[in-house]
Amino acid sequence: MNVLYEEDGAFRAGAVLADNVSSLQVTLPTGRRVKVKAAHVLLRFETPSAAVLLAEAEVAAEDIEVDFLWEVGPAAEFGFTELAAEYFGQNPTSAQAAAVLLRLHSAPMYFHRKGRGRYFKAPPEILQAALAGMEKKRLQAEAITRMAAELVAGRLPDEFKSQLPQLLYAADRNRPEAKAMAEAAAQSGKSEAQLLLASGAVASAHDYHLGRFLHECFREGTGFAPYAPVDAAAMPSINDLPLANLGTSGYTGGDTSGDTSVRAFSIDDAATTEIDDAFSVAPRVEGGWRIGVHIAAPGLGFAVDSDLGQIARRRLSTVYMPGQKITMLPEAVVDQFTLAAGRTAPAISLYLEVAADLRLLSHSTQLDRITIADNLRHHDIEPLFNAATLTEPLADFPYRDELTVLWEFSQVLAAGRGQQDKADSGGRKDYNFVVDWDANVGKDVDGPGQVSITERPRGSPLDTLVAELMIFANATWGAALRDAGIPALYRVQTGGKVRMSTVAAAHEGLGVDCYAWSSSPLRRYADLVNQWQLIAWLRNEPPSFAPQSTELFTALRDFELTYATYAEFQRHMERYWCLRYLAQTETRTLEAVVIKESLARVMDLPLVLRVASLPDLAVAPRGARVRLAVEGIDLLSTEIRVRFVELLAGEMVAEVAGVDDADSGDLDTAATADVAGEIPAGASLSADEDADTAR
Repeated sequence: MNVLYEEDGAFRAGAVLADNVSSLQVTLPTGRRVKVKAAHVLLRFETPSAAVLLAEAEVAAEDIEVDFLWEVGPAAEFGFTELAAEYFGQNPTSAQAAAVLLRLHSAPMYFHRKGRGRYFKAPPEILQAALAGMEKKRLQAEAITRMAAELVAGRLPDEFKSQLPQLLYAADRNRPEAKAMAEAAAQSGKSEAQLLLASGAVASAHDYHLGRFLHECFREGTGFAPYAPVDAAAMPSINDLPLANLGTSGYTGGDTSGDTSVRAFSIDDAATTEIDDAFSVAPRVEGGWRIGVHIAAPGLGFAVDSDLGQIARRRLSTVYMPGQKITMLPEAVVDQFTLAAGRTAPAISLYLEVAADLRLLSHSTQLDRITIADNLRHHDIEPLFNAATLTEPLADFPYRDELTVLWEFSQVLAAGRGQQDKADSGGRKDYNFVVDWDANVGKDVDGPGQVSITERPRGSPLDTLVAELMIFANATWGAALRDAGIPALYRVQTGGKVRMSTVAAAHEGLGVDCYAWSSSPLRRYADLVNQWQLIAWLRNEPPSFAPQSTELFTALRDFELTYATYAEFQRHMERYWCLRYLAQTETRTLEAVVIKESLARVMDLPLVLRVASLPDLAVAPRGARVRLAVEGIDLLSTEIRVRFVELLAGEMVAEVAGVDDADSGDLDTAATADVAGEIPAGASLSADEDADTAR
């Protein structure tokens, strides 16, 4: 006697040695003896042998048409021997019965299992749905194979064109297009991004990086929704502001032709269009000077809940990157309030009465209109006004005397903060990126555009005088709001950690009791919020944000997260442009400075590299100069492969050797244009600076 039985979802046959009613001792064709429960036995047979039964059944099962089997199957639940009798005749052989069993078991869409050897025919509607699903999967598998082949061949499948941003930056792995990308990547050995770039899904690596940022932060585009414009002519609050006047004081900034109005000037990078701050210097009759710090006042033009207020709330900051920027406010609104030369603009002005010996006698704040006489640019002034030229009599140039007064007074302010010993930047540098989009360096360098990267010493006299006056203004206005009980957004640093807060507290890095960003309302929402609060304070009106305002807490959180995201994107794009500069100049070797084990900073570029082959610090200590060979640049992943070549003779570079680990931490730096209220377009965010320190 032989039996066919089921074990662990598989069918086996063997010869019976002993039948103990509830169980059987069975010898398998392999010779192994097993114990089989009687309930698991599906068929008992004499012929053929156990070794032959399943082989014959498998051959016979191949000839059975499942569709016909389903048609002849009974409507009620049935056993496989019943259906075998219906299909083959009244007395099917054991091999034929087993063949029907195997066919039933292999077609779960047609026959639902109800127990061992028992089945139920699938209802017609369920069967049709299952068959349609199977066909859909078959067609999808064919489409995946086809799309993967097209990607490998460098062609973009038609299915990809309507969903490119999603596929590029947030692909749904359950979609066939994403599965095709994964299959093509496995076949080609390239990354999915490389395949999409090669197939024309994105024009260049630059567009890929920018597109990712826009997909994450500007999903609806960089344009502005319709808004009610600022009508300055219909706003008495602006038109009725007093014109800042010198009174009986003279003015040394040029021929005023009898005009006694304040004639201010700004100091900015060449690419700056959002000019938030300007200065004025006038002699006092009593001796000394009256110094004005003037901040653009868009807060007078629109309210928190206005269309423009909501636009600023959503954007939270201007986004900077080499060659481009995305402004917080529409360009037309920026043009209305920017402190451009030749116009009279509304401002919040901080006036400092300074004695002849540079002592600060008093200060006052007022809303007024100021005349902008000039916009000074770094590249024009710095060759004439720098650390070297200040050691000897200065040549004659516009605003020489005013800049000298501001520089000397900034030293007094720095000393008052206990920062006089920190004025030297240690030889460290800032970098300006300028992209000529009309230039094309060749088809091998990622599309149009050619970048030039220039350096300027950090902490120049121009940087310092602007930074010190901005720090004083931000600290003074922060204290005024604190003392008036008006909430504001403060920068707080305690224990080395910088954070935003609605509670005034010390900023240890800057050496001030409190510090509220207020000097960049055209480009930062935190500054605009504080300006609205300052305007309410100056006018003795209820503030836009009341104490314990939920809206203020929410704005603080959103601003801090968004500002950090924008700064990280700027750093990422600067790294891209550094690598593209090396590619376009076909640089083969680099000189770098060891930062620490396996890390080095490229000389003359804001680029930090990981160098696996760098010797240990005993051979190449921190600050040592090394030569590296460039072995490959990937603009898509912003990675560069370099190899250590040699240790260069010479002195240790103080820029690295003279700083400690805290320099890489989250510290505000006084002599930076971030505290000065402007990040010049294309300026650098070095890898060792936090998001709060910019140029």
